[in-house]
Amino acid sequence: MSKIEFPSKALFMCDGSKCGKHKEIKKYFKTTIKENHLKKEIEIFKMECSDRCKNAPILYCQSENKWFDKVDLELAKTIMAKLIS
Repeated sequence: MSKIEFPSKALFMCDGSKCGKHKEIKKYFKTTIKENHLKKEIEIFKMECSDRCKNAPILYCQSENKWFDKVDLELAKTIMAKLIS
């Protein structure tokens, strides 16, 4: 029987109508994870609308147990740097 592996860190990205428009953020995370060979350590999940549309895009970081709102590319880079270190 094979052993199931789970990542130690996860990013949950809201995929509601407002948050889902910010595709560049998700693309940044996916590209950075791939370039740094972190697919087994960090996984990205879509979540249903978090009903916080005024603060889109919304992101939840599982390893830090922290919510982020109005995530732009600079904040995404900061979050990723913390996840990698």
